[in-house]
Amino acid sequence: MVTLKTNFGDIKLELFDKDAPETVKNFLEYVRSGFYAGTLFHRVIPGFMIQGGGFDRDFNQKPARKAIRNEAVNQISNRRGTIAMARTAVVDSATSQFFINLVDNDFLDFKAPTPQGYGYCVFGKVVEGMETADKIAALETASRGYFDDVPVEDAVILEAVEG
Repeated sequence: MVTLKTNFGDIKLELFDKDAPETVKNFLEYVRSGFYAGTLFHRVIPGFMIQGGGFDRDFNQKPARKAIRNEAVNQISNRRGTIAMARTAVVDSATSQFFINLVDNDFLDFKAPTPQGYGYCVFGKVVEGMETADKIAALETASRGYFDDVPVEDAVILEAVEG
């Protein structure tokens, strides 16, 4: 279990260490190091997802560790309330950034071992605080940096703690 303490409330996560062991280990290393403290939910798209874990309050990208292997072959679906790793178009490019699905996003699921079909690895789910994710999703957004969906009011992960 990990709790994301945000300025909008807490989000408690149950992690799927049996289904996505490398991903959970990677996420916990970031949690234990304090990496997520002061990071933003920097991409917020109502009816889709909220993404965080990579940018500080000044909108500087934090230096991440080496990318991990995509474990989306675990076939866990990107359903409302699940947490998955964000990545680039490169299948094995996930580092620190993650997203919480606000709705069922089955189109993000593993379909085939190809760049287009690999999907996004689900590694846990929200067990308390989905209303906090929904509050963040309802924030007004604008363009900032490379993104068009940045909350005008900062949505900050104050700290991420085990338990």
